[in-house]
Amino acid sequence: MNSENAKNKEVHNFIEQIILEDIRSHKNEGRVQTRFPPEPNGYLHIGHAKSIFLNFGVAEKFGGNCNLRFDDTNPEKEDVEYVDSIKEDIRWLGFDWGNREFYASDYFDQLFEFAVKLIQKGKAYVEELSSDEIAAAKGTPTKPGKESPYRSRPIEENLKLFKLMKEGEFEEGKKVLRAKIDMASPNMHMRDPVIYRIKKVPHHRTGNKWNIYPMYDFAHGQSDAIEQITHSLCTLEFESHRPLYNWLIEYLEIFPSRQIEFARLNLTYTVLSKRNLLELVKGGYVNGWDDPRMPTISGLRRRGYTPASIRNFADRIGVARRDGMIDVALLEFSVREDLNKTANRIMGILDPVKVVITNYPEEGEEWLDAINNPEDEAAGSRKMPFSREVYIERSDFMVDPPRKFFRLGPGREVRLKHAYIIACEDYNTDAATGEITEIYCTYDPDTKSGADITGKKVKGTLSWVSVRHALPVTVRLYDKLFHKEDPLALQKDDDFKNYVNPDSLKTIQSVVELSVQDAKPGERFQFLRQGYFCVDPDSSAGNLIFNRTATLRDTGSKKHG
Repeated sequence: MNSENAKNKEVHNFIEQIILEDIRSHKNEGRVQTRFPPEPNGYLHIGHAKSIFLNFGVAEKFGGNCNLRFDDTNPEKEDVEYVDSIKEDIRWLGFDWGNREFYASDYFDQLFEFAVKLIQKGKAYVEELSSDEIAAAKGTPTKPGKESPYRSRPIEENLKLFKLMKEGEFEEGKKVLRAKIDMASPNMHMRDPVIYRIKKVPHHRTGNKWNIYPMYDFAHGQSDAIEQITHSLCTLEFESHRPLYNWLIEYLEIFPSRQIEFARLNLTYTVLSKRNLLELVKGGYVNGWDDPRMPTISGLRRRGYTPASIRNFADRIGVARRDGMIDVALLEFSVREDLNKTANRIMGILDPVKVVITNYPEEGEEWLDAINNPEDEAAGSRKMPFSREVYIERSDFMVDPPRKFFRLGPGREVRLKHAYIIACEDYNTDAATGEITEIYCTYDPDTKSGADITGKKVKGTLSWVSVRHALPVTVRLYDKLFHKEDPLALQKDDDFKNYVNPDSLKTIQSVVELSVQDAKPGERFQFLRQGYFCVDPDSSAGNLIFNRTATLRDTGSKKHG
């Protein structure tokens, strides 16, 4: 992109401002190259989605490219399953990396040579202290560290030992390679950080070729340089790592990729750490990475979120310079806003109770017109069967209703949506429990929706499903996974898993209208007056399972506090 074209780009955040200035000054020939660099050690979550939109988005906006690079430097925790899930999630969000799929493991030979170069320059040495001894000798942020007795090894000895490490001559933990920087630096990352360690673990791509693997801090920045990434966008926790990346760029004399930090996403009632999410999966607190209670992209997709809703959420929270906590209600608002425009309305009765319309013909049946989505004219309408017996929501009937209860009760009238006005005449209860078992009503045939000739007004309108045509379904009602606003704000010896909400999933048997009998996994609907629901992948012919995506309105994040 030339500087003239850049002038016409609207800038929305400080990162775009930096990129725009670089283009105008013709830095890196005006080229914009970003990357999204996940570690394949878990599934992506909503925080990664923010980074995906940012990295792919700014590249697209300024005529550049975004690479997909897997930083696969820790074979103990990585798996092809994670690689495949990450690619699926990125594509689902609407992005494609073309032929720019890379892996840090692609560069293992080159990274090894980089390490050799540092040794040759006297800027790296083979360490024999244990990990505990290294940690103890590093000191504290206010107290300088102590230099290792192996820090002054001759270069030739370091080269020989490092080669033997590569050849598998030493056991894990016996030796590491450290950069020789400054043990008195106020930045702990600069106190001779470990850049290579021995791991005799097969790699999912390189097999048993390597006995040593680069540390993340060594591989990540150098992979950016190898790919000539112009703008290396990362979250704020890496701000203190930037001096190390710049030091390595200087002494390795490689492409000076510029690191820019932005605030990571923190959500209320949520944990956004792959390590913590893995604990939930392995501990059986959830049913896998794609459990709809999880903040993973696959979990959100299964719950019924759309790519547009997640993008709108990311746009709303913006790109900040400092961390903060975002209310999960904003994420839920974003999906409601999107589904309100796109999801067809249907009748779904979560907790059904039977209404018998005593003056309707026993074998009578008619098909009534029902609008699919009042927000979308192109959605059209459908036919709904009406008969003598219908289900309504149990909570829509009260024997002794309060003054502002506008639904059904003895002697009260309501309209059945798209159908008729009915009046309650009587009801039956279970003698043992007192629960309502049947409600008896009459209907006024002159009050048919769209053809009402009575002019009669009622304040309540209820959802319903014809008993004869009702489709039994399983409904999973999801709530927040944690009942604490910040599950990681822990006291001593506490555990975030202690705050898992035991009522985060409730499974019930419900009924819906017949029109959705052929619904496919992933299809989304609004159950009128209930909320938004998505057909779960576990569904099969004759056994539909609906996940509740969101209620119709925010029920208040604080209620769980």
